[in-house]
Order: sequence, then structure tokens, then C-alpha cells
Amino acid sequence: MPREGAGPDFIEALARGLEVIACFQPRRPTMTLAEVATATGLARPTARRILLTLGELGYVRVADGAFALTPRVLELGVAYVRSQGLWDVARPHMQRLVDATHESCSIAQLDGSDIVYVARVSVPKIVALAVQIGTRFPALPTSLGKVLLAALPPDELERVLAEPSRSGLTPLWRPDRAERDAELRQVRARGWALTDGQLAHAIRSVAVPLRDGAGRVVASMNVNTHAAETPVEKLLGEYLPLLLHAAGEIGADLARLDTVPHVTAS
Repeated sequence: MPREGAGPDFIEALARGLEVIACFQPRRPTMTLAEVATATGLARPTARRILLTLGELGYVRVADGAFALTPRVLELGVAYVRSQGLWDVARPHMQRLVDATHESCSIAQLDGSDIVYVARVSVPKIVALAVQIGTRFPALPTSLGKVLLAALPPDELERVLAEPSRSGLTPLWRPDRAERDAELRQVRARGWALTDGQLAHAIRSVAVPLRDGAGRVVASMNVNTHAAETPVEKLLGEYLPLLLHAAGEIGADLARLDTVPHVTAS
């Protein structure tokens, strides 16, 4: 079926190929041709040609008569992370923060009304939600998302939140507009955001903005804890100051990176 594009330059074949890649999910890592066609809404011959093309390019392999993605797909996401420079700059600061708190630390950016994790240093623990680079959650009930949403101009905020979430998760906290606006005002005023059981039970985290050399909020960073292990007082009293310091160091490094001349070899 035809895909909706943004004009005569829209390449439908490329859109279909990306849809095929995106239809593979954690609960269905291997899919038959029929399952891929059903999940994408494509005709079977079209889905087959796309899968074979992706196989030729190394993004898909055949496993027991079905199809599965290969690790090469990770290059697509890693290319984005590397292009932002965030991972290389933030990694040592995140590692020191994790060493000091013994809790996981993540960086996220907005994608529509969702957050997407773009960097993470984790501590093995039993948690309610599994998180890795590329994981997405609805932005509003997360500390990372609150920080990013609070940085948006009012018109852009409404446009972003009007987009449906693609995370597949229904959060516990679904505020009305007045409650939402009050929460984001508080985040702007104090410079950090707290989430306590709003995304899922037992998930408690605090997040702060990451700014570039021009002072723009380019991402957010958090410390994530299990509510049964870490009281709010410890999260805010001990971990938040460390998180703010790490974010400041990352921002300073990003500012220094902006001043480095970029030379292109001909």
C-alpha cells in the first residue's frame, strides 16, 4: 500500500525498507515472510524483495526459514550517537557517576512525544523495565523527558505532546494539562526533574539537562534507582549534587568541543 510522503522527493521504497527493519521487536526477533508482510501492511512479494535486499546488504539473515536482523543494524543507531559527539564526551563522566552512586546513568533525547536512550552506563540490578540504547518511553512520566519537555517553547511543547507515543508502554501517570504544566514549571524553576513511580512501579529517578556551548539543552541525563532500595531523600540529597556536577562537566566538554576547528581533508 502507498506510504504517505512529504512531496515529490519522498522515496517510498526507502520508507518501506525502514518499516521492515522497524517491525522486528524484542518479542519477535525472528519473523516469517507472512509475519513481516502482515506487520508492515506490505504485499508479500514486496516484503520478500525488501527482505532479500536487506539480506544482500547484510542487515537481515535467514534463520530456519524465517528472517532476523543482524548486528549490522546497530550501525544505523550508532552512527547517530557518534554524530552527536555525546557518547565520547559523556562516557567518562557517566562512568565516574556510576562508580560513585552504584546506580545506572542514562542520557536521552526527544523523538516526538517519546524519549530515546542514546547513552547508558548500567549497573546490573533487578528492575521493572529493561533499558538499553535505543529504548523509548513516553517522555512526560520520565525524569529525562520532563527535563527535555520543560526546555521547549510553549507552541513546540503542544506540538510534540500531540504526537502519539511509539513506545508501546502505558505509563501510570497521565496528568491533565493543568497538572502537566504545573509539573513542567517546577522543573524549569529548580533545574531538575524527579519521577517516582510515574512511568512504572518501583522506578525512581532524577534527571538534569545537558547543555552545549551555546546553552541549549541538547539532551538530559539521569540517575535511575529502585524505589525499594533508594529513598527520595538519598536520591536528592546525595545523588543529585553528583549528577549536577557531572552534567556541568559534560557541558563544559561540549563547549570546548565546539571551539575545536573542524578540518575536512580534500
